[in-house]
Amino acid sequence: MPAGLSWPAAAALAPPVLALLLALCRHLWALRWSLSRDRASALPLPKGSMGWPFFGETLHWLLQGSRFHSSRRERYGNVFKTHLLGRPVVRVTGAENIRKILLGEHTLVSAQWPQSTQIILGSHTLLGSIGDLHRQRRKVMFCRAALESYLPRIQKVVSWELRGWCMEPGSIAVYSSAKTLTFRIAAQILLGLRLEEKQFKDLAKTFEQLVENLFSLPLNIPFSGLRKGIKARDMLHEFMEKAIQEKLQRTNSEDHSDALDFIINSAKEHGKEFTMQELKESAIELIFAAFFTTASASTSLILLLLKHPSAIKKIRQELMSHELYPQCQCCPAEPNISLEKLGRLRYLDCVIKEVLRVLPPVSGGYRTALQTFELDGYQIPKGWSVMYSIRDTHETAAVYQSPPGGFDPDRFSAARPEAVSRFHYIPFGGGARSCIGKELAQAILKLLAIELVTTARWELATPAYPAMQTVPIVHPVDGLQLYFHPLRPSRGSEA
Repeated sequence: MPAGLSWPAAAALAPPVLALLLALCRHLWALRWSLSRDRASALPLPKGSMGWPFFGETLHWLLQGSRFHSSRRERYGNVFKTHLLGRPVVRVTGAENIRKILLGEHTLVSAQWPQSTQIILGSHTLLGSIGDLHRQRRKVMFCRAALESYLPRIQKVVSWELRGWCMEPGSIAVYSSAKTLTFRIAAQILLGLRLEEKQFKDLAKTFEQLVENLFSLPLNIPFSGLRKGIKARDMLHEFMEKAIQEKLQRTNSEDHSDALDFIINSAKEHGKEFTMQELKESAIELIFAAFFTTASASTSLILLLLKHPSAIKKIRQELMSHELYPQCQCCPAEPNISLEKLGRLRYLDCVIKEVLRVLPPVSGGYRTALQTFELDGYQIPKGWSVMYSIRDTHETAAVYQSPPGGFDPDRFSAARPEAVSRFHYIPFGGGARSCIGKELAQAILKLLAIELVTTARWELATPAYPAMQTVPIVHPVDGLQLYFHPLRPSRGSEA
């Protein structure tokens, strides 16, 4: 304590000094990123705030959800800078801006996920692969022949799960139940795992812990999100190694018809043998491709159909016209639906597209700038992260005749003259890095919708519709509590 300064006086002085030091730290942090601009470019950096040292604006992002981006977009414009998950980020909204990013793969930008995601998922996944290897694995994992072989089994799992929902005497949390459904599809159909129910529940819980910590600060310290994600990954890898060894030892060809088999067999055809580490990481990625995002979209589908019963009526009418909705028990619908039959259901396709437009499961995609380039009058410095916004682009697109926030499946019909370009509508991203499981997800959503409208009715179990949380993935804050009831006395009659 300085001479002549009493303790009360020193205590009174401490808060202003601390505030001054914090302000100075924040100023130096902002200056550090201002000086990182590319001096060879005359363009300024995008407007925005870099937040606090190291943490940036990550805590604000996690707490505010979609409001974080919308508030900053309103303040700074469609291109603004921030600092998230340990990296400087330029957040981008708008079809023309996103078009430049998605078509600039390998020239302007390259695929990049947060460091925590890369650490947890590993280096042998599609997320990290490039060039011919990336294209080959995408083609094998979800080719049309593979999808066609999955459909009957997906339909069976969806039907079984939905019957359970209808038999539940009380309400069910749809988001949690949808995660159970999509995890069962991933485990049984994509990986061919043979699980007892307890094993299934334990594995699902562990995988959920992995996904919940994919987007965390890159701090591998006790109790951190990254540490929890790594622990979950190691537990999953231990289980997957045993399951894969059993799979490789099977000789019955009928047992080899899942996505992991397609990957293994394709590699052998090209003279390559995957290591166990590559197979374990591929197995986790397969579940990742079909689990959380599809569960989110399934929940949104059920919610939006409940809010818009006219869409349910139109789906039923379309199914009747294609003899997929029986009029009585003596005229059952054809049990198995092929990709070709799903393709004929044009209105159902419009419903799924509109669900994914209004409530896209993920908010955007990540890239890294390979070189400094211009976007909307600003420089995007080499090495910075670029996060393009799916949700904001959908919400602000001016190409739709009806209000962008409204639920209007007919906006995607051939009869409407709306010019919905590929970059105004990007629920699965776009370009060479579009979502690997988009065809699978669309098929699951269509089969779920068909099973729902032909076998069940559902109603809200709470006084009001829940608010939606958007980080890390869109879902109702209360899980969406609903009552499900079977249609009686037959599949084709109303309740």
